[in-house]
Amino acid sequence: MASAESSRDVVAFALARARAAGAYQAEVALSRGEAFDARVRTNEIDFVKQSREQSLGVRVYVGGRGGLSAAAARTSDLSRDVVARTAADAVALARATVPDACAGLPDGGFATDAPDLELFAPGDRPFEPDSRIAAARAMEGAAHAFDPRISDSEGSQAHSGFGEIAYGNSAGFFGEYASARHTIFAESLAKSDGVAMQRDAWYSSARSWGALDSAASVGRRAAERALRRLGARRVPTCEVPVVFDPTTAPSLLRQLAGCASGYAIYRGASFLAGRLGQTIASPAVTIVDDARLRGGLGSRPFDGDGLPTRRNVLVDRGRLASYVLDTYAARKLGLRSTGNAVRGGGASPGNLWLEPGAKTPEEIIASTPRGLYVTDLIGQGFNPVTGDYSRGATGMWIENGELAFPVEEITIASNFGQMLRDIDAIGSDLIWFGATAAPTLRVARMTVAGS
Repeated sequence: MASAESSRDVVAFALARARAAGAYQAEVALSRGEAFDARVRTNEIDFVKQSREQSLGVRVYVGGRGGLSAAAARTSDLSRDVVARTAADAVALARATVPDACAGLPDGGFATDAPDLELFAPGDRPFEPDSRIAAARAMEGAAHAFDPRISDSEGSQAHSGFGEIAYGNSAGFFGEYASARHTIFAESLAKSDGVAMQRDAWYSSARSWGALDSAASVGRRAAERALRRLGARRVPTCEVPVVFDPTTAPSLLRQLAGCASGYAIYRGASFLAGRLGQTIASPAVTIVDDARLRGGLGSRPFDGDGLPTRRNVLVDRGRLASYVLDTYAARKLGLRSTGNAVRGGGASPGNLWLEPGAKTPEEIIASTPRGLYVTDLIGQGFNPVTGDYSRGATGMWIENGELAFPVEEITIASNFGQMLRDIDAIGSDLIWFGATAAPTLRVARMTVAGS
């Protein structure tokens, strides 16, 4: 993305104007991005979109009794007069806010290295519209050819996005990096005489276009999953083991990470508050956060505070070993940042995963006499304060160690803390669909509410 000024020049100018307007400290983030999307339904192009965007965010801190007052302002216009006005507006806003003893830039320790994390493939740009449209067509064609019961679809879509991030602050740090993300996605509709229509989807995401699964395999997998749901029914309410597949198991990790966020902890809005160092899960559970994983969809060389990212063990063999912290939350808790700051405020993991076990998914199912195999979750029924967990689900019923028939219109419920302690089997099939991944896992007992 060509620009009259380099990212470093724009960031430096914004910092200088913020300091000139009276900021004690300042930080500036500049993001530029472009994206291409194409969707095909049956054999017709549904839409093609191409977009570009840029945004400059200025956060300032001004001196005040009892701490620093903070405020931020943003613009997409990078002309010098607008950038100067944006910086001045941020300072004016900060002077009207309440001081906070924990606000301000980190006390040093900024990133000094620039590792190649393989976040994009130079050969992928400029984006090739024909190849993206061809991939969407291939997914649609493979899904419809898989079985005549695939009667329609919600469309197959190809996406490519590229972005550049530049960040600098008044403490002298400046860093920048570029990254890309490519995704192909297919959603199929299956229909058979006498049963309700069903839908399901499959997708593949990667930092480079060439690292994606083949479009045909994604289309076939979407069709296969939709067909598997035909004839779904409810089951009587019962307590049984529940097996989460690799598309649903990551949601448990995301909820755990949210509860381990320093912001939730210091506000007392998490059942994990005060639990650091304690056993919270089965000894089989080790959860890692690493934003320096090569090619990871959550990788970045530095966090939103300019601190170096790193490998953190969130849960170590069942023990809560770390919270997820940026500079502000760490100060509130009397701890140190874990390098998890995100721009705009807050803390979030980079690449988060559950360490795989030794059993195959087939072995986990075979060792489950009766239970539920979850392939989709619905709703957001989770209370992070109490840990109460209740979500709609669909999947397959397990009978005598085999997938017997599809089920739907059911709810699975338990307490999240108990679920973590009751994980008694972890699969070997760690698959990355995004920045969070988990293999097949089994919770020994949950309530399945059905008919």
